[in-house]
Amino acid sequence: MSKVKITETIFRDAHQSLIATRMKTEEMLPIAEKLDRVGFHALEVWGGATFDACLRFLNEDPWERLRKIRKVIKNTKLQMLLRGQNLLGYKHYPDDVVEEFVKKSIYNGIDIIRIFDALNDVRNLVTAVNATKKAGGHAQTAISFTISPVHDIDYYVKKAKEMEEIGADSICIKDMSGILLPYAAEELIKK
Repeated sequence: MSKVKITETIFRDAHQSLIATRMKTEEMLPIAEKLDRVGFHALEVWGGATFDACLRFLNEDPWERLRKIRKVIKNTKLQMLLRGQNLLGYKHYPDDVVEEFVKKSIYNGIDIIRIFDALNDVRNLVTAVNATKKAGGHAQTAISFTISPVHDIDYYVKKAKEMEEIGADSICIKDMSGILLPYAAEELIKK
């Protein structure tokens, strides 16, 4: 059995969820070196709303933020969250834009790109997965978990198989609402 690997999302999700992604880079850097020494598999530091918030509210260059974090975090993989064909936005972008954005993300310090589509439409993951692998990154796809009459264990197993077929290096379950109960998680992971 493989070792449990922990990804810490404090630099991306914690302040995105709690304070509308308003943490400045200068507020992150003092603790970054200590987080690097903890032994996490990865630190999720970028993606989601971080890019938009840097530009719109913090007057920061999001690429410079990534480079500064990479400079301080030397031992832990850096991870980002990517909305598939939507990248970090809320509309679909052309394939060439997705490919170039992924390439630049890896060039500027990202190791793992966690790629998801809110509706689990695997077609929206393909370009980003291929671009990630081509640029030398780890393409982690994510199942967006929810509960409904059609979202059963078999549905998620089918999605995981589709993600495997498109070349995902790893697959995670994204439980944004905190509704995946332990026994259901055990059954899903076993299958």
